[in-house]
Amino acid sequence: MKEYSTKDIRNVVLLGATKSGKTTLAEAMLYEGKVIERRGSVEDKNTVSDYNELEKLNQRSIYETPLYAEFMDKKINFLDAPGSDDFIGGAYTAFRVCESGILVINAQQGVEVGTTNLVRRAQKNNFPLVIAVNQLDAEKADWETTQASMKEAFGNKIINVQLPVNPGVGYNCFVDLLMNKCYRFKDTNGTREEIEIPADMADLVADARQELIEKAAEFDDTLMEKFFDQGGLTEDEIRKGLNIGITNGEVYPVFCVSAKSDVGIKRLLEFTKNVAPAPKVGENGPTALFIYKNNIEAHLGEVSFFKVMSGSVTTGMDLEDPKTGNKERLSAIYAVAGVKKEPVNVLHAGDFGCLVKLKNGKCGTTLTTTGSGICYDKISFPAPKYRCAIKAKVQQDEQKLGDALKKISSTDPTLVVEYSKELRQTILSGNGEQHINIVKWLLNNEYKLDVELFAPKVPYRETITKVATAQYRHKKQSGGAGQFGEVHLLVCPAEGELNTKFKIDGKETQLNVKTQETTELDWGGKLEFYNCVVGGAIDLGFMPAILKGIKEKMNEGPLTGSYARDIRVFVYDGKMHPVDSKEIAFIIAGRNAFKEAFRNAGPKILEPIYNVEIMTPAEYQGAVMSDIQNRRGMLGDMGADKGFAVLKARVPLAELYRYSTSLSSLTAGAATFTMEFADYQPVPGDVQTKLLAEYAAQETDED
Repeated sequence: MKEYSTKDIRNVVLLGATKSGKTTLAEAMLYEGKVIERRGSVEDKNTVSDYNELEKLNQRSIYETPLYAEFMDKKINFLDAPGSDDFIGGAYTAFRVCESGILVINAQQGVEVGTTNLVRRAQKNNFPLVIAVNQLDAEKADWETTQASMKEAFGNKIINVQLPVNPGVGYNCFVDLLMNKCYRFKDTNGTREEIEIPADMADLVADARQELIEKAAEFDDTLMEKFFDQGGLTEDEIRKGLNIGITNGEVYPVFCVSAKSDVGIKRLLEFTKNVAPAPKVGENGPTALFIYKNNIEAHLGEVSFFKVMSGSVTTGMDLEDPKTGNKERLSAIYAVAGVKKEPVNVLHAGDFGCLVKLKNGKCGTTLTTTGSGICYDKISFPAPKYRCAIKAKVQQDEQKLGDALKKISSTDPTLVVEYSKELRQTILSGNGEQHINIVKWLLNNEYKLDVELFAPKVPYRETITKVATAQYRHKKQSGGAGQFGEVHLLVCPAEGELNTKFKIDGKETQLNVKTQETTELDWGGKLEFYNCVVGGAIDLGFMPAILKGIKEKMNEGPLTGSYARDIRVFVYDGKMHPVDSKEIAFIIAGRNAFKEAFRNAGPKILEPIYNVEIMTPAEYQGAVMSDIQNRRGMLGDMGADKGFAVLKARVPLAELYRYSTSLSSLTAGAATFTMEFADYQPVPGDVQTKLLAEYAAQETDED
């Protein structure tokens, strides 16, 4: 492979909904770029992009795959990003390391909800996009409907650069408005010939070309002046105007392709070469690279995929991780086209490549020249929206399971693995049930582990709603030194201004605070602890022991064993023994007095509530709303966004297990959603009764 300077490199992500044909398009681009001599197919499981065993089995992209094509003295790197919402992390990675994208739209489906989500992300960052309407040779291809859906979704940013002549079965001809020519394809290998523009399309083509010229002129004052003066622009001037509009994210040129038949692919590559922006990197700065993905591959071990962010990377170079100071020697550098990896000696700023067997080549790592001071932020991925608990079916395999999950999550930053001390469960969090099922497949097939996935416990919280008092005496005498401690305390909700006047034993009592301590709890909320003991009934030195006992019980609340929060505790009296009073006695007395007072203080179970936002085709809106209400959800704002209904709701986490799967079933896979923790709210009375009964039964079983 020849060396490419920054100005001759283009980095493009292939985006689109599942089944839009991105992988097939990638295969055609590899073919036109002379990287492969024969195109594979998803159905035959022999594409360069979907080379992973999982992707072959599922016949879909699961991981973002780096590829490249050498085309007309340019190197076009492109990432084939998964289309499924369950694997959205690949698109987020691509947005970080690519400068532009090709949005693939299925001509049989038009703009789908997954497509809209990707474009919203692109628009947020003014990310340049070119649209390729694919599968125009399919029986159900509908150019007019697809056009209408694009106009509705993307507004006046849409501009046609091509028009199909014969969409549907046998599609092989389009008019290129930029070049004002008509091309017909003679075979399925990209061989084309120029023909006359069909007479019955002449007026349509003239109007569409004029619209293209006007759109190109919008982005440059000089071009606008010439357009007004002369009524037209040259091909190069149109391209110049479009380049400005695309770079600013203000226009989405539309191309007409059939990736399967290699219709229009070469022209799409030509346009990408000419108009897509070059990498925005430090060409002459100190060497620095950013690792955007890592993987473990057979025969190679750990592979680290990177983008050169500054300077040039050469074989044998020594770099360091600026965060840890760890040194890495780049023993070999490869250019990557899926499973194909070609050794190279140097890669310049903006280029993509991979390294093998780094000591620390994890996603998000910066490697740079010692002392450069360069360090890049890690990629920010979307919050997970599917949770489940996992355990090994054989208890002895728990350690192996932990090690395997650590390895899997190290190559998939969108998978979150944590052991919850609160729930006493290992929790997997990902983008959807398919995502988690992929993890299960890896555990079963690559790590030979049998595992069980099940609904996780809900991290409830416990609190109180009114004032209560209690006292507890701990007395133990069994020969030798005894144990004695007595604690009288009052509890109330930790809200509003501090009040120290209460009715205790039927009398109005003013408590005088001697010392106080507020603890911000790790699980949210707080504990306020007030020492109001007078007359030396309890030595000051025993107060930490009482507080420790209370914290122990808050760590495993009296109602369901969940964390307790937002409570004020006033210790106002007690007793000591000159010989037998010890720290352990007051820990036990404090814990049990708190437990009794808590249960008499209008105890309430709180549950986590999540803000959920759903985007669905309008025809499924009613079904989605009913389902949310059946999940004890409270519907909020409703609106529309580019042809889709947008619903907002507050839903208890307890009701969201497998929601992504249910939503997909309700909407034929056409809807998507996001979820974000909002707050804790009291559970309804019937739910609390049920939870208390379940916990009581659990305690009985354990006894």
